[in-house]
Amino acid sequence: MAFSSGSQGPMADINVTPLVDVMLVLLIIFIVTAPIMTYPIDVALPQRVINPPPVTREPPPPIELRIDASNQVFWNNSPVSVTSLLQMMETEVQRDPTNQPELRIDASNDSEYEVTARVLAAAKNADMKKINFVQQ
Repeated sequence: MAFSSGSQGPMADINVTPLVDVMLVLLIIFIVTAPIMTYPIDVALPQRVINPPPVTREPPPPIELRIDASNQVFWNNSPVSVTSLLQMMETEVQRDPTNQPELRIDASNDSEYEVTARVLAAAKNADMKKINFVQQ
């Protein structure tokens, strides 16, 4: 601040010239460095397909797996034990690993979670891909 003791009294104005100089230098630095900071991004765009994909096969019928309130497991309305589920699921997956049947699990609200967890573990170990929960 500059104080002047003239006939007009003290002058209390800020000298903004150094501030403008600093701002211009910063502006020039940003203008010069901005193009350096940009870099291209590779984007893999989808290409036109000349040959259409093959027609998919009809999926096999779904497997209805029901767990009732007494923790009994039913495979397409036939009672099975939880220990034999893994073998049955592996058999279904080995028939056609690329076109697996859908596993539809209908667990009763009164069934124990442990039985449902064992069924899910068997499905995971058998490498089943299509698992759905249904409520009937």
